[in-house]
Amino acid sequence: MDYYKKQLFLAEVDKDDNILSKIERWDAHKKGVLHRGFTMILTYKGKIILQHRKHLAFDGYFDLTFSSHQIYFYDVLQTDEDAINGTLKREWNIDASGIKSIPKYLGKFYYKAKDPNSIFTEHEIDYIYIAELKNLPNPNPDFAYGFKLIEKKELLTTNYNLQPKHFAPWINEILKMII
Repeated sequence: MDYYKKQLFLAEVDKDDNILSKIERWDAHKKGVLHRGFTMILTYKGKIILQHRKHLAFDGYFDLTFSSHQIYFYDVLQTDEDAINGTLKREWNIDASGIKSIPKYLGKFYYKAKDPNSIFTEHEIDYIYIAELKNLPNPNPDFAYGFKLIEKKELLTTNYNLQPKHFAPWINEILKMII
């Protein structure tokens, strides 16, 4: 896929989220370099949308709802809003008018996780947002195998039919934020 072949630069950061430099995204993920990213939780009629990821890192895992990175255009790092809107369009075929209100910032956290099925490591300061959609999404099959709608309380129970090993490793931290 062309998107995965593009050379994109992310913000390399320290554990206090201070930007240190730019780093090419695949170098960051191959070497496990700490960088900035975000996760956007989409809801529809109060239910959470789980993305069945189709990505080079953590392929086949479920995410709340999508995760990506703020990237540099020339020497300027995208705002979170621009990064979210770009990813919404690319991965979900949704523009900003498809969201009921401005995404709400929930917080950020640090994590590091090696993908057991690839050469990539996610090592991020992850910014978390949530927003309600006006309509059910139409995911781009280049980025998602599909999606599931789930009640928040069901997601938090142990008897949900998806085993924890099927969730992206950053999900546990996010669930602590939305409980």
